[in-house]
Amino acid sequence: MKNWSTDISELQKDKEKFSAWRLEQLINFGLGEEKIDLDELRKHWDMLSIDPFKKKFLSLFV
Repeated sequence: MKNWSTDISELQKDKEKFSAWRLEQLINFGLGEEKIDLDELRKHWDMLSIDPFKKKFLSLFV
């Protein structure tokens, strides 16, 4: 995953925020070749800011 609009080096200093941000990016903008870790998704589920329809769909798996 490549992101040109965010300073990832600063964000990586806080592992929890980085993990939640990364999940949001993967869900909102595509996975590419990556897969989402279901445990990470469950851990950060309440703090994710994603499209309501995607969140409703994903809730079937979480």
